[in-house]
Amino acid sequence: MINRKRIVVVLPAYNAEKTLELTVKEIPEVVDECILVDDNSNDETAEVARRLGLVVEVHPKNRGYGGNQKTCYAKALEHGADVVVMLHPDYQYNPLLVTPLATMVAFGVYDCALGSRILGGGALRGGMPLYKYVANRFLTAFQNLMMGAKLSEYHTGFRAFSKELLASLALAENSDDFVFDNQLLAQAILLGARIGEISCPTKYFAEASSINFRRSSIYGLGVLVTSFQFRLAKWGLYRSPYLRLESVGAKASPLRVPSSSDE
Repeated sequence: MINRKRIVVVLPAYNAEKTLELTVKEIPEVVDECILVDDNSNDETAEVARRLGLVVEVHPKNRGYGGNQKTCYAKALEHGADVVVMLHPDYQYNPLLVTPLATMVAFGVYDCALGSRILGGGALRGGMPLYKYVANRFLTAFQNLMMGAKLSEYHTGFRAFSKELLASLALAENSDDFVFDNQLLAQAILLGARIGEISCPTKYFAEASSINFRRSSIYGLGVLVTSFQFRLAKWGLYRSPYLRLESVGAKASPLRVPSSSDE
């Protein structure tokens, strides 16, 4: 616990057996529980997670990166989390930084904290492909302009949230694909949530998960659409369903853990 707040790490996983143990071994002891959601992997991810003592939820069929996170956050809130840290299990982000990231939220300084690959200038040194770095910088600058925020990046897979913020967001309305992350930040900014960042060195290597150029391009288009939807909502012209929000602390429609009966 941190500041008497229960800390839960969620790991949205797909084919992560080669990197999962490396990631879990560096998660600090301040974490009260780790929950892994296996999105119908083709490898032994779930078996490795059980051996490591994690709480494991397995999707009966692949629901996508966003669909995986919906289950992650629903399970974390079910398990009494006060602070939820989302960490990719591919060992790309440094698990040791869970403590400072969660602390920023546990002490009420921020509602959301991001582990930024851009702060500190280490993204390219860590092996980020040049085209992804350029796209990251362009999309971030565009979103800061459209959303009126000043984030160093919107695309990190290392994030911490207060339970109050998560419960306020219409996450069930978000995409089941990779743009889920971007829509979540758009929701948080629209609500006026306090968002902080820390520098997080990252590693790119063969076993680390990464979407290909085609999927990256689709994601980039989704980010542009999200930005325009946000601007329309701010102007009061139209609110997409996922941007129809109340305030931090107000209950959105509850997320639930999908079951095999949903197939």
